[in-house]
Amino acid sequence: MSSFSYSDPAELFVATSVRRNSPINYHRFDRAADAIRYAIESLLPKLLPGAVLEVADQRFDSIAIRVLYDDPAFPLR
Repeated sequence: MSSFSYSDPAELFVATSVRRNSPINYHRFDRAADAIRYAIESLLPKLLPGAVLEVADQRFDSIAIRVLYDDPAFPLR
């Protein structure tokens, strides 16, 4: 993930429950790093699998969000 920019603006979409067709919450962040930290550290664990991060027209599912968070380049340790 070396080409990923943690400083780009990001949008986070989170299903409000694990039920099918549940409403989606939308969050906008000035930096992708803040969105990633919010997803991993603040979301209820049961909601994380339904989260999608969008940065610079690229989409990342919950597994990719975790990979970005665990990456040594993640700036918010």
